[in-house]
Formats: sequence, structure tokens, C-alpha cells
Amino acid sequence: MQPAVEFRNVSKAFGRVQANADVSFTIAKGSIHGVIGENGAGKSTLMSILYGYYNADSGQLLINGESRNIRTSHEAIALGIGMVHQHFMLVETMTVLDNVMLGAEGGFRLAAHRAETEAALRAICDRYRLDVDPLATIADLSVGAQQRVEILKQIYRSANILILDEPTAVLTAQETASLFEILRLFKEQGKTIILITHKLGEIMEITDQVTVMRAGRVVGAVATATTSKEQLANMMVGRPIQSELPRAPFKPGAPVLQVEQLQLRDKAGVSLLADIGFTLRAGEIVAIAGVSGNGQSQLMEILSGMRLPTSGSVSFLGAPLPYVGRTDADGLPATFRQLGIGHVPEDRLRDGVIKDFSVEQNTVFGYQDRVTNGWGLFDFKAIARRCAAMLAAFDVRPADPSLRIGLLSGGNQQKVVIAREVSSAPKLMLVGQPTRGVDIGTIEAIHTELLKLRDAGVAILLVSVELEEVRALADRIIVMSGGRITGELTIEQFDTTRIGLLMGGMHTS
Repeated sequence: MQPAVEFRNVSKAFGRVQANADVSFTIAKGSIHGVIGENGAGKSTLMSILYGYYNADSGQLLINGESRNIRTSHEAIALGIGMVHQHFMLVETMTVLDNVMLGAEGGFRLAAHRAETEAALRAICDRYRLDVDPLATIADLSVGAQQRVEILKQIYRSANILILDEPTAVLTAQETASLFEILRLFKEQGKTIILITHKLGEIMEITDQVTVMRAGRVVGAVATATTSKEQLANMMVGRPIQSELPRAPFKPGAPVLQVEQLQLRDKAGVSLLADIGFTLRAGEIVAIAGVSGNGQSQLMEILSGMRLPTSGSVSFLGAPLPYVGRTDADGLPATFRQLGIGHVPEDRLRDGVIKDFSVEQNTVFGYQDRVTNGWGLFDFKAIARRCAAMLAAFDVRPADPSLRIGLLSGGNQQKVVIAREVSSAPKLMLVGQPTRGVDIGTIEAIHTELLKLRDAGVAILLVSVELEEVRALADRIIVMSGGRITGELTIEQFDTTRIGLLMGGMHTS
């Protein structure tokens, strides 16, 4: 069968960083093709070349057997290539219909074109079971529904080759299953899907072929049916991965964080958090499990000082955190960091890094007072030494302090954020979705670092939608649904069915 896409000796460098080096492989038409590799392996760069974001320095790209020089995304779209990015490209205040029409409004026939587009979208939704209302506002949709909007955009634009970059990073298990049903239907319709993911279980479940990349090069290409997760992991990182990390015995210390009757209401008076109460001790990892959007994010924002609670109290090391008497949270995150509260935010691009600044600058954001000399000026030599130590300890690639952090892969950005917070020697670490969009080798490294902190007596509050991650790290599990705590379990009581019921709001005995 003629390939839908063929890469021939494609290379791309960004200054001294060689992102792709002589990459060659083919993607069969009407197949689901997985592209996997560590963070920084060159996967996203390669797909950006296919989609016209970047131009290759050398090599050849063939689409349906014809050599193409795709210089812009408009040219890619015209060739039937669509891309759904890990971070959605949607205007949240606009409707689904308006987002689809952006850039293709139809000139003076706007009203007629809107009606035609709405009818076309409803037909596509019916055909591909996308379950999206064209007149819904993006901000009112779940993450899974927003992703379906992105897919809807590509199908409306007649995409026959669909690139999905980490599509399940923010989806629940149910949303992932729904997505895979849609992808199988696409395949039946003769469309070609390119799936970039770090989740090897998903690769084994949904793909026909897998291409493995490491350090910008292809290191293997196999039929999915002939391989295993263990073999793929070894190819990705070049070494065996530990399925279970060693854990020291659980020896909790004194209370570090005590939350009592915490409440949060929005401006309209809608309850976002209700009666939240728990205790977290030194040397303990407490994981908060739940479907995204059930209050976990708001809880972490309150505990990190990013927003104020409506009522309730929070004590840190026996002293109340200073919420009372304030009208806003300005300056609170800095105060909390000075007290010894580290924070790895759920959304690293929004809250964890400033992507237009360098890696070195991002290693000191929030901790500027710790890298000054006796006159209150920045000690740039100390900053450089500190940054170099972080990049080496956390294996950040490329280890270039001057590189704009936005050019790093998502996983390497996450390493920088975690390195910065760990290096601050916190007494309490708030960790939100630490391995979202991160490869299997980096997951192992991040989990190892969190367990080291726990064994050193740090109290860790972990928010994760990945139950495997919860099982790997937690000493206790708190389950949230609808802004409330619906249950609490020890790790010995871990049971996916029971946790699933609690995540759905059903209290169990």
C-alpha cells in the first residue's frame, strides 16, 4: 500500500541543538501509527515539520507518494493534514462554531456561511460520534469535549492525515476510551492517524505500527502486534525501566498541614469546595484522586497562596496560614514559599514557567531572594552554578542554560520546574499532575525524586488523575468528587473499582 507520509533523511537543528537527524520512516495510509520516545527525542519537532510550523534543514517529505515542501500550516491543511496539539488552540470565550470558522469566515456571506457551517458540523458530529454542540461556549465544555472540538475542526477542514500530540494527557479513562472509539472509526473511513504519546499501554491498544525515536534519531520501527511495553520502553530509553520503585517503610512524623472546614465559592455563589478537611504529616505522601474538574485544582491554588478560601482554616507547622483579613492573594505565593511550601503547578506553561525566558532564568523565578549577594544584587555566578547543578541532577535535555525554555519539550520543562522546587528544600511540597505528558524514563526519575523527599521527611500532597501513579507513590489516598471528599483509603486498601465509585460521587463502606 502506498504510504500516506514518508520521511526521508529529515534533519532539523535549532542552533547547537540537533532536534532531528536523518529521520526516515513511512506511515501507511489508513493506519494508526504511533511515534514514541523520551522528552526531547524530536517527535514534536518532526510533526511540526509535517504540519508546516518548521521547515526541515535537509531531507525530503512525501505526502501520498509526492514530494512536498510544506512551508506553512496553510499548505499542510490544503494537503489534508490536520494537527491536534497537546495544548488546545481554542478561544474559550467563543462558541464551537466560531472557533471552527476562525480564519475561514466566508466574507460578505457570513450569516449564510455560519448556517452552512453549523449544518456541516452537526453532520460530522453524527457521522463520527463526536457529541459536540456547535453552539456551546468552549469555556463551558469539559477537557474531553474541547479535544473533540479540535478534532472536529480538522475533519471540517477535510483532514485525511491527523496528527495527535499527547491526546490523552488531560483525559479521564472514560474520555480516553471515547477518543479511541473515534480514532478507530476514522481508520475505518480510510484516514491516517499519527499518535504521539508516552503511554505505552495506549500504544499497544490502539496502534498498528510504532516508530521509536531517541536523541533525534529513529532507533526502531516495529509492528505493534510483534512487540511489548517492556521492549518499547527499553528502545525508548536504552535501558530497562523499573516497574516498581523501592519504598522505605512508612514512618509518618508530626503534622505539617492541617485543613479544616475549607470552603470556596465563586463570584456567583456556586460552591467549588465544601467541608474539605484532612491532615498531612511529615514523611507522608497523600494523593488526591479524582476526575479533573472536581475541586482539586482550586484546593491546590488555595494551599499555594494563589487564591483565598471563602472560609475555613489551614495550619502549616502549627501556625495558621495568613488568609484572614486579606481581600486578594497578591504576594501570598511568595510568602508561602518563604515559609517552606514548594509548588509544582498542574499547568506548567501557565503557572510553572515563562516560556520566553531562558532555562537559567526559570530556575530562579520565585526564589530570587536566595541568589543575591551581600548588596542585594543578583549573584550571577551563583545562579549559573545552581542552574548547572539542577540540569545535571535532573538530566534536563539539552543542558543549555541560555536556551529559551519554550524550546524545550514539555517533559524537560517539567524537570526544570521540579528541580527548582526541590532545590528550595521545602517542608511541604504541593505537586499537581507531575508526569502529565512525560515519557516513561522521566516518570521514573520524577517518582524517584518524590520518594526521596518523602523519605527525607518532606510532606507531599499529590494531585493526579493517573491511578497507577497514585498507587506507585501514595501512603494515603483522598478521593474528591464535586468539590467534596468522598472517601479516604490507605494504600493497602487501594482498589480501582472502589476508587472509581468514590470519584463518581458514590460513598462506599
